[in-house]
Amino acid sequence: MTVPLLDIHLTDADAETALRADARAGLTAVPKHLPPKWFYDARGSALFEEITALPEYYPTRTERALLEGSADAIAAASGADTLVELGSGSSAKTRLLLDAFRRAGTLRRYVPQDVSEPALREAMAALAAEYPDVDLHGVVGDFTAHLDRLPPHGRRMVAFLGGTIGNLLPSPRAEFLRALRAALRPGEQFLLGTGLVTDPEVLVPAYDDAAGVTAEFNRNVLHVLNRELRADFDVDAFAHLARWDTAHEWIEMRLVAQRAMTVTLAELELTVAFAAGEEMCTEVSAKFRLPGVRAMLAEAGFAVVHSWTDADERMALTLASAA
Repeated sequence: MTVPLLDIHLTDADAETALRADARAGLTAVPKHLPPKWFYDARGSALFEEITALPEYYPTRTERALLEGSADAIAAASGADTLVELGSGSSAKTRLLLDAFRRAGTLRRYVPQDVSEPALREAMAALAAEYPDVDLHGVVGDFTAHLDRLPPHGRRMVAFLGGTIGNLLPSPRAEFLRALRAALRPGEQFLLGTGLVTDPEVLVPAYDDAAGVTAEFNRNVLHVLNRELRADFDVDAFAHLARWDTAHEWIEMRLVAQRAMTVTLAELELTVAFAAGEEMCTEVSAKFRLPGVRAMLAEAGFAVVHSWTDADERMALTLASAA
């Protein structure tokens, strides 16, 4: 068994600086907003794992079933010897790809990338035991900033699953895809998981479950600000709202102030006023149509090889090659 490697491009100090900048920019903007990445402290990550098992939340189980049915075809079409995963987390679904590439006889290396060093170390320890014949090279970093620091070894396929690309607004999304293309050599590949536009009566409950778990997940960002920036948000004074935006074809998650209040963030020496009923956007989750996915990838310099969708056409996997 080879010793796993770990590159660290993102430290606790970097994260603290980014949180301060994002909180100041978002809470002083009109309208107010916060990036969704700040949901994911230990409590937020646990809540999200709970969300993925809810009956209303179809994306995780749908994409997993799609991977189960298409992983061998993806491995055959790719031929990569190195699998890179952006935002790898626990690498749970990735095992389906690792197994398929191993069956195809090409797999040599797995490169998981995540912002959390502890989560990455834990995942890599489990993977080292399960895949002793695979070289592991973890990268602690932000996929919006450190794509040029991905290890260059081997013939790579980069996987970006879970519909996470939908959390990026159109301009940052295009920048991300261009940066990824610039980080890849011609012929290297990209496997993109996207949520597809479907019935709002299915979409909205996925982000507003009956048990209220998503509401707690949404409000968790306020707990993070209270702890990290010595803020005094009355968390229970904010209601969760999930709304389908027909024009943009995305779900917006918002926190709605239930009364007028003033919040102080002591670490920022910042005071912020909320009006009763004021909404603050905490996440956008864009859904796509396949022609749009292909056009988006082509614009960034990728040539689509093949797409796979589930029977209900709620999720898609698209394999593209760096042109």
